[in-house]
Amino acid sequence: MRVTSAPNPARAAAPTPGRWRRFACMMYEAILLFGVLFTAEYLFDTLTQSKHALALREWRQLWLFLVIGTYFIISWRLGGQTLAMKTWGIRLVDRDGSKIGLGKSMARYVLCWPVTLTGLGFVWSYFDRDKQFPHDRLLGTRLIMTGEGHY
Repeated sequence: MRVTSAPNPARAAAPTPGRWRRFACMMYEAILLFGVLFTAEYLFDTLTQSKHALALREWRQLWLFLVIGTYFIISWRLGGQTLAMKTWGIRLVDRDGSKIGLGKSMARYVLCWPVTLTGLGFVWSYFDRDKQFPHDRLLGTRLIMTGEGHY
């Protein structure tokens, strides 16, 4: 069953969150992911009976990549927000303001890695006409302010 979201002109016209807000959201996301990764690591070590962090290293990395991806993809698909994004009043939407599809969610997750780890996303946002990250520009997605959040 395919769930589609109707275009939302109000969301499409919503302002872009500032760089400091996005950075703070990313830092909060890292703190939250610590708990998710700790649990995933414990589960991996228990199921594989590995006694050393370097044992089954490639499988461990793949497992963590999939766990993090599942967290982000489900969050973006359900409401366009992770817990950190809700706290900071940021939502991910498609170009027309609707929820993004599964394919775009997965593509965004994969494309986020090199941009986020190198910091090039923030550099790019200074030159982008809408202050968006390169993976959002490429996929036609946007980060917008929701008017909600605590900060």
